[in-house]
Amino acid sequence: MAGRINDDDVKAVRDAVPIDAVVSEYLQLRSAGGGNFKGLCPFHDEKSPSFQVSPSKGLFHCFGCQEGGDTIAFVMKIDHLSFSETVERLAALAGITLRYEEGGYNPTHQRGERVRLVEAHKAAAEFYVEQLDSAEAEIGRKFLAERGFEQSAAHHFGVGYSPAGWDHLTRYLRGKGFTDKELTLSGISQEGRRGPIDRFRGRLMWPIRDITGEVVGFGARKLRDDDNGPKYLNTPETPIYKKSQVLYGIDLAKKEIAKTSKAVVVEGYTDVMACHLAGVTTAIATCGTAFGGDHIKILRRLLMDHASAEVVFTFDGDAAGQKAALRAFEDDQKFAAETSIAITPGGMDPCDLRLAQGDAAVASLVETRTPLFEFAIRHVVSRHNLETPAGRAAALDEAAPIVANIKNIAIQHESAVQLAGILGIMDIQFVVKRVAQLARWARDRGGRGPNAPQSRRPTPAQDLGGGGHQGPSGPALNLRSPAHRTERELLKLALQRPDLVSPAFDAYGIDEFTAPPYATVRQTIDDAGGAEQGVIDPSDYLTRVRDTAPNDTVRALVTELAVEAIMRKTVDDVYAGIQLVQVRLRAVERRILDVQGTFARLGPSADPEHQAAVQSELWVLQQYGEALRNNGAAAL
Repeated sequence: MAGRINDDDVKAVRDAVPIDAVVSEYLQLRSAGGGNFKGLCPFHDEKSPSFQVSPSKGLFHCFGCQEGGDTIAFVMKIDHLSFSETVERLAALAGITLRYEEGGYNPTHQRGERVRLVEAHKAAAEFYVEQLDSAEAEIGRKFLAERGFEQSAAHHFGVGYSPAGWDHLTRYLRGKGFTDKELTLSGISQEGRRGPIDRFRGRLMWPIRDITGEVVGFGARKLRDDDNGPKYLNTPETPIYKKSQVLYGIDLAKKEIAKTSKAVVVEGYTDVMACHLAGVTTAIATCGTAFGGDHIKILRRLLMDHASAEVVFTFDGDAAGQKAALRAFEDDQKFAAETSIAITPGGMDPCDLRLAQGDAAVASLVETRTPLFEFAIRHVVSRHNLETPAGRAAALDEAAPIVANIKNIAIQHESAVQLAGILGIMDIQFVVKRVAQLARWARDRGGRGPNAPQSRRPTPAQDLGGGGHQGPSGPALNLRSPAHRTERELLKLALQRPDLVSPAFDAYGIDEFTAPPYATVRQTIDDAGGAEQGVIDPSDYLTRVRDTAPNDTVRALVTELAVEAIMRKTVDDVYAGIQLVQVRLRAVERRILDVQGTFARLGPSADPEHQAAVQSELWVLQQYGEALRNNGAAAL
């Protein structure tokens, strides 16, 4: 069996794949200044971006949940992969052939489960596409044509056809080297009486891709009357396919969603195709399940939750469509984006609408959307008799809490005025005050709305600092302390710009850093060869420091300091010199106080030689301190 991946190859993979390119496959990144980027953290829920990426360092760090690391660490965590699986996946992306320490190169050895399942799906998708051109697939091509989809559209979305036989695909994939176990685990095949058989047979096939574009499952549409299965049959839950965590079309729509800050949620695969062909290229759909919390997380990372972001749901105008819209409204407060609804006319879905009225009608459908809360209010009000005072009062009792929960205060006020008009209540201020009272009541009860501050776990620095207890080298970390702020800044420079602080930094003692977390990081840098190592080998410096860290907590703090922006926009020798001088000067001042205390304790009867030695040390320290104050970095 093949052994561990060659260290040089791991380094080559880490250097070859830019971390911002990888992260931007999963969330929208915006400039954070200084060459860094920021976005909404994919590892915890947050309303404002605290997740930062530093392309120059090859690192990411979240200042909210403290997750951090390099490109490999990011992919391992977000896709739940092993180290070897991640390196193999990134190597394939970069076109790098990996070597293994034992057994030589063998592409079938040591391949992680996820990698193999993804490769099987990729091969299956290619097989289905080829089969769409076969004589048997005429029924599938006719289905697409009747719905307005030409061959080019089918090719763009990767639509294919599964042959009606029992095991055409299974035998094909066996020939590609996949095992029966892999084929059944992937959901592509299922157990038959005499072994694995194809799960999908005689159906039109849509590949379901994750946000990075990898095929992780399939949606299959029934074509023949003698097919006793459901109209749509999807891949079952597998290690790589969770229907609540995928959105059909997200791989095609993600860039436009991030660019326009708008997403359109439709109900089916053909609806996504119709919207994209009609110019609505932000359309996506769920895969056999209701739109839920995990889908919201995917969208929020792309929308970035800024004021103009919007999610538009399209539903049929029938009872089922209205029920789905109200279910979507229940999740409205999980978005910072505004949510709207577009009701298709005559019960037509976007695919039918495009066939009947053309591309312009589909685009118009999205443009004539209604705020989702307004739809919910009107739905609630419609259940009451507004011709009677009792009916109007009951409608107000049910609708006012909906308006009170609207997160945008300005929209909340305007909606309260609108509600008064819908109900026919002439005293508009009565309705406005009622809504405001409910909103205040919810806040006073401590309800955590969408804009409530996130609870934050201690940072690694606080973990190391002992939560306020005395540390081995001084008091616990206190970022309000000028000394600790300066020490933090100097460590950031040592990690991010070692050329500006080396070689002076490497002469600093561990005890010159008074915060225990910073003393530990200083020791870690020293153990990794010092800041000078960052000048000698800048490409591998941070990796070396992180690998030298004694535990994950220290490693996380190193990553945090390597990614956090330096406090000054212009970072030069002068600024670096100021930090070096301040840390050294405070250390000298602390030593002066210690020596003065020693001299005072000696008293007049002390040994004259001892007194002279202490007095001499005090004089040297005072002169050095004065030189630091007057001459700055030149005195170091």
